[in-house]
Amino acid sequence: MKKLEAKDLKDLNLLKHYRIIRKWACKNNDLNTADLELLIYLDCIDLFTIKDFKMGTYSYSWNNRRWSKLIQNDWISVWRKRNRTTQKYNIYKVSFRGKQLINRIYRIMLGSDDIPTSNKRNVIMKGKSYMDKVMITSIKNVNKDI
Repeated sequence: MKKLEAKDLKDLNLLKHYRIIRKWACKNNDLNTADLELLIYLDCIDLFTIKDFKMGTYSYSWNNRRWSKLIQNDWISVWRKRNRTTQKYNIYKVSFRGKQLINRIYRIMLGSDDIPTSNKRNVIMKGKSYMDKVMITSIKNVNKDI
């Protein structure tokens, strides 16, 4: 098995359009950048505790409502509930909804999927603000570049 190197990632152009893809994902799913990147971090861990969540939040701006927001909006779900005798704490995982979004981001980064360009599936395409209009041009460029 070949070891993956930095040149291999560069040849894939994996991070070339990350900013546009991240902005699309955040805007269409009512997330901010820190929430999205934290979900990606937690998805890599697979099953995690509240302690793992707190360790992951050290590199982001402090938001004491982030945990409850991610739970309420079904980005994180309980995998195993505590029972106060044998299980001392809950174990969590990124929900199906979160995993679908992260996998979609990966597919777009690899060029196997496009960013949606319909008004129904992408709120940016409505072009309500100047930044949305700039993003529309960027999204079209990302979709053209395979």
